[in-house]
Amino acid sequence: MAGSEFGDFSFWWLFPLVMMALCFFMMRGRKSGSICGFSSHHKERNLINAADSPMDILDKRYALGEISEEEYKEKKSILDH
Repeated sequence: MAGSEFGDFSFWWLFPLVMMALCFFMMRGRKSGSICGFSSHHKERNLINAADSPMDILDKRYALGEISEEEYKEKKSILDH
């Protein structure tokens, strides 16, 4: 007689399919710097765009605390010239 519904491994093909979908989902998330497709906790990285002017980037970096006030003033004087 036949065993249980899952005892004959008639659904063996589901395991590789689920694993491939899981791998795809996880790798898609890694491209954007996030894990498993969910957004990153570090949203401030998205504030600086390539289209921003150098002064905008400098202002944003200072606001985020990436550079000190002294470094900000020095670089701002260079950009003002």
